Amino acid sequence: MQDNFQMTATTLFGLEEVLAREILQLGGQKVKPGNRSVSFVGDKGFMYKANLSLRTAIRILKPIQKFKVGNEEELYQNIKIIPWEQYLTPKHTLAIHAVVHSKDFTDNSYYIALKSKDAIVDYFREKTGERPSIDIKHPDLSIHVYIHQNSCTISLDSSGDSLHKRGYRERTNIAPINEVLAAGLVLLSSYDGSTHFLDPMCGSGTLLIEAAMVACNIPANINRPEFGFEKWPDYDNALFERIHDAMLKRIKGPRLSITGYDKAPSAVEKAKENVKNANLSEFIQIKRTNFFHTEKQVEGPMTILFNPPYGERLKIDLSSFYKNIGDRLKQHYPQTQAWLITSNMEAIKNVGLHTSRKIALKNAHLDSKLVCYDIYKGSKKISKLQRPKTSDQ
Repeated sequence: MQDNFQMTATTLFGLEEVLAREILQLGGQKVKPGNRSVSFVGDKGFMYKANLSLRTAIRILKPIQKFKVGNEEELYQNIKIIPWEQYLTPKHTLAIHAVVHSKDFTDNSYYIALKSKDAIVDYFREKTGERPSIDIKHPDLSIHVYIHQNSCTISLDSSGDSLHKRGYRERTNIAPINEVLAAGLVLLSSYDGSTHFLDPMCGSGTLLIEAAMVACNIPANINRPEFGFEKWPDYDNALFERIHDAMLKRIKGPRLSITGYDKAPSAVEKAKENVKNANLSEFIQIKRTNFFHTEKQVEGPMTILFNPPYGERLKIDLSSFYKNIGDRLKQHYPQTQAWLITSNMEAIKNVGLHTSRKIALKNAHLDSKLVCYDIYKGSKKISKLQRPKTSDQ
């Protein structure tokens, strides 16, 4: 179609293929995974749909100009010739975010953003005698500058705030997991609502909420107060409302249980509040209990997914802690597939179970792995026949 254009969705390390599958399932064309990003083609409506739906995207960028660049002056001149009146006026505010991966640019990203801002401000000042203002928190237009070696891409950020800000998490604990990463873990585990779900150390409830949204087919960002594209000159509110309403009609209730445990009263309170903010209280059960004193409460297959303490911020005896995890799973949670993310590769050896999957990821600044343990009921051979197949990642 003539009104199709290229877009780029940014993501976290290790989630590129997951995001590419999401975009394909949503109807994106020419989908191509990159480094912490996926490029694709769609129209304006698809851009709205991508922002609303994609669970593992951080930003949806619309490139408007690409050029070769060797230094800051070339950057300035190339940005200054873009017809910026197509995207904003001197009355509007803007913010610029820069990412630089180039040996030719020794200056940091902040300076590159500053140089880019100067070019846009000077463009308007010379044409109109006025200039747009900078507003880092709530700009009318957010601009993304990406330099890789000697190539520069200028994009409009259609998301505005990072898409990990779903709009439901008002309260967090000491080491909260990023919502995009949490959604990625759920998708990597192949959880789709066809098994029971348990987060045995649920903290502020992020994994539970993301899992419930997958099980209920709820768009990831349905609770967001706004998107960047809503302030664009060509924003089509009627189109956005049609897409929004059509997605709401596809929501369904979960067939099986979604449960969270935490031994800390404060964590349970925060998790329940966040679940309420996400309008999921009727679908998620949260209990104050110590996982190490529990056993499986339901019949049939279960997916267990959790983000146990790493020892980075919470000081515990990691060797015995991880050993207790393995013992509890092996002895009290038959017919489950248990997934956990950790950055401590030494401590995790104490789990004492065979890993069926290992996936490299980043959790904040930490190199991490998502590992999977298949806990069988009875003999391994019989259990393989009984357990429904999950899609290979």
